[in-house]
Amino acid sequence: MAQTPERIYLFDTTLRDGAQTHGVDFSVTEKATLAAALDDLGIDYIEGGWPGANPTDDSFFARPPKFRHSRLTAFGMTRRAGRSASNDPGLSAVLNSGAESFCLVGKTWDFHVKVALNITPEENLASIRDSISAAAGKGEALFDAEHFFDGYKANRDYALQCLKAAYEGGARWIVLCDTNGGTLPHEIEPIVQEVAKIIPSDRLGIHTHDDTGNAVANTLAAVRAGCRMVQGTLNGLGERCGNANLITLIPTLMIKMGYDVGLENSDLKKLRPLSRLLDEMLNRAPDTSAPYIGERAFVHKGGLHASAVQKDAASYEHINPELVGNTRLIVVSDQAGRANVMAQLEDMGINIDPKDESVQNLVDIVKQREFEGYAYDSAPASFEVLARQTLEQVPDYFLLERFSVTDERRYNARGALTTESEARVRIRVNDRLEHSVADGNGPVNALDKALRKALEPVYPALKDVHLLDFRVRILKAQEETAALTRVMIESGSRKNPDDRWYTVGVSGNIIDASYNALRDSYIYTLLRSEKAQRIKGAKKG
Repeated sequence: MAQTPERIYLFDTTLRDGAQTHGVDFSVTEKATLAAALDDLGIDYIEGGWPGANPTDDSFFARPPKFRHSRLTAFGMTRRAGRSASNDPGLSAVLNSGAESFCLVGKTWDFHVKVALNITPEENLASIRDSISAAAGKGEALFDAEHFFDGYKANRDYALQCLKAAYEGGARWIVLCDTNGGTLPHEIEPIVQEVAKIIPSDRLGIHTHDDTGNAVANTLAAVRAGCRMVQGTLNGLGERCGNANLITLIPTLMIKMGYDVGLENSDLKKLRPLSRLLDEMLNRAPDTSAPYIGERAFVHKGGLHASAVQKDAASYEHINPELVGNTRLIVVSDQAGRANVMAQLEDMGINIDPKDESVQNLVDIVKQREFEGYAYDSAPASFEVLARQTLEQVPDYFLLERFSVTDERRYNARGALTTESEARVRIRVNDRLEHSVADGNGPVNALDKALRKALEPVYPALKDVHLLDFRVRILKAQEETAALTRVMIESGSRKNPDDRWYTVGVSGNIIDASYNALRDSYIYTLLRSEKAQRIKGAKKG
């Protein structure tokens, strides 16, 4: 009988710890989008933020997302000295947030207790015990032992007393934090082993920062030593040098170490699009060298090495790239590009002979478009539109003949400075020439409204679509104002909030790039609507 893999629990802190990154400021909508994607992956705990700390987190917890897999966790700190757990406004805001779990951070380094908190060691222990007990009375309690490894090295006995106080208070998880990221793997493992002698391993977690580039290694060392929960963020996002990267940790724990992390093997293929989702949200270029999911993670270039890989790929790659939704690419061969496109066509339900000239034509177009700045990895809806157009599977829904957009900055009747946008379009729909004009909150919104005025009477399916996000990235920045602009648009269904898709447009003109992305979103919607109607008709038949 095969032995059941040991369970490791996953705790994502992107929405709170990741948001402490310099230059990162998630909106409520962005937090909800990421939370839904993390829940879809199957993460055990999602830390939504710190209720009471800022209006964004307050709004997020006021209308918390409904999860299928994950536990919504609120972050906070232990009660202040001189107050009871029930009479601390900060702690009360966390415990009354409606979350299922509560992760409270407390000091475990006696130096910080004396200098930062200016209280006695005994007062700090009482604060930890009381706060965790109050949290355990409301739901599941977790204790983040701040600067634990520094505290352990400075005063072992007191650091362990802090953990015991949390344990006695009823903490489900006691998380050992390498808060400044300065501990090394060879230090982590023996310290965790010592902690596991007084706190059961199935109650221990690990939280590491990447200030020495060892966050993932430190996490794995802690797991080897007994920790059964790992905390981290998507793409290693976090203050200073970042946090342990869950995108790297998850496949390592599953594939390399054989642990059960609550995910199916098929879920590993969700890691790459999840990573890209965060990149696009932050308007960052994906890390092409990222382990497992980066574009170059399984690229083999030229000569003897590439030839050998073609004959025996298994010995040149540490895992099968398909396990994590990636693909092998031998740069010197156009067959790799063809195989990649064929796999995507298959996913879209398009059956075509790989030798068909249209496939190679599509491969060439994609390569040229990506050279020009398109990013189809992050905009699968645009890729499907391009693919179907290349294969002549897209009707002529509409033809835009011209558009113009004007912005006027002026003082209104109340003397307030305002900027107004107006869009005019001339578009041919079903052999009829339509003219429409619309005002909007910005040029893209105005253009979207003007286009819809002409299209929705003919294509009512577009009424269900609305724009969720709009991101701009400047390509070839060295060309300054003459640089290319890439626009990424996230669209969604009004009827189904979980139904979202991404389209991309590139141009030297930001409005033209926006139109290209809008157009793809409309066409993608109409293609899906027609497919849904065919399926519905087939069922009736």
